[in-house]
Amino acid sequence: MSYHNPHTPPRKSATFDDHTLAEIRRAAATGIYDIRGAGTKRKVPHFDDLLFLGASISRYPLEGYREKCDTTVTLGTRFAKKPITLKTPITIAGMSFGALSGNAKEALGRGATIAGTSTTTGDGGMTDEERGHSQTLVYQYLPSRYGMNPKDLRRADAIEIVVGQGAKPGGGGMLLGQKISDRVANMRNLPKGIDQRSACRHPDWTGPDDLEIKILELREITDWEKPIYIKVGGSRPYYDTALAVKAGADVVVLDGMQGGTAATQDVFIEHVGMPTLACIRPAVQALQDLGMHRKVQLIVSGGIRSGADVAKALALGADAVAIGTAALVAIGDNDPKWEEEYNKLGTTAGAYDDWHEGRDPAGITTQDPELAARLDPVAAGRRLANYLKVMTLEAQTIARACGKNHLHNLEPEDLVALTMEAAAMAQVPLAGTSWYPGKGGF
Repeated sequence: MSYHNPHTPPRKSATFDDHTLAEIRRAAATGIYDIRGAGTKRKVPHFDDLLFLGASISRYPLEGYREKCDTTVTLGTRFAKKPITLKTPITIAGMSFGALSGNAKEALGRGATIAGTSTTTGDGGMTDEERGHSQTLVYQYLPSRYGMNPKDLRRADAIEIVVGQGAKPGGGGMLLGQKISDRVANMRNLPKGIDQRSACRHPDWTGPDDLEIKILELREITDWEKPIYIKVGGSRPYYDTALAVKAGADVVVLDGMQGGTAATQDVFIEHVGMPTLACIRPAVQALQDLGMHRKVQLIVSGGIRSGADVAKALALGADAVAIGTAALVAIGDNDPKWEEEYNKLGTTAGAYDDWHEGRDPAGITTQDPELAARLDPVAAGRRLANYLKVMTLEAQTIARACGKNHLHNLEPEDLVALTMEAAAMAQVPLAGTSWYPGKGGF
């Protein structure tokens, strides 16, 4: 016979928590898996688990108002005739017209141009608005080939071959029928209003040797002018980086599992890939082992939110970072001013992730003309530029405090870790020690 003390509150399972129980019930009722956007929501080791060691007696800080700390970065110096130079190492990641509204794409281009950095097309092709408002535009070349044509390859300032994405390495994306408007359908050569699923791999190559041929084809089409990026999802960063270099990449883009996505399976987002923090050092090690660190540039993305995150990524060996979700928030995504309308959709500001449904009250992840008109691309572009400026200044402040006159002079020696996991992933000492897991002795 069991006895329950009425004064003891009922105890819920840590394994079968409320979210898990709700998902079981939803799956049982519908027979379909959950699709959403916004990237992983589980907590994983991240940049917050690292701290910088500012200068004191053993290191000499730079005076913020008198001594320069450079933030520029040049990408594509290996083979491209026309590498691109950015004022800040913070770039805008690929987000497609289709997933985003035309006004949102214009806002990203405007903001990036004011800040002196690049934006990226995403899947689905290049729009005239985006090209017109982006001083530096990277053209994504994806397995789907949606919208791909030689003219736009030549109009771009760089080309990014997408092999994988952090939210779904090994998987393709989705664009549901309600977002495939006449214009999107025309650009992608798809039927209007019909769900589409992007391919998970390129149709014309199966490995690094074929990738090398593809890179050469793109270089010939663009007269060897454009830097060629290879983007991979964070899963096997050492070997993927090494093979991208072998295939002839100018730049490697490495996307961790905190990277967002417009739409894919929830189970994929939460259970496939590696944290961004775990990806950087193996990729840098591959570049160092090949004698190509800083010669082939490394861009890191997935959960970058602040200048501190930027500085930490660069200290671990990256040349630049890319932001996606944070850029959308800056231009108005999940804004509390639309709280009443988020509530009508069964969610709340800060938690809205049904980007694939095309009903975004902020007018960003939609193709509905009335909703899209809510976003003023000029004002939204200014907000993005302000955000990029603040992030750059924050990174500069940290670099100066560490005595560095360029963001790229930050190094692992400037960092310590707060947790064993972060110490092991970043290969920097646990705070107060000279040791990290995998390194002998204390």
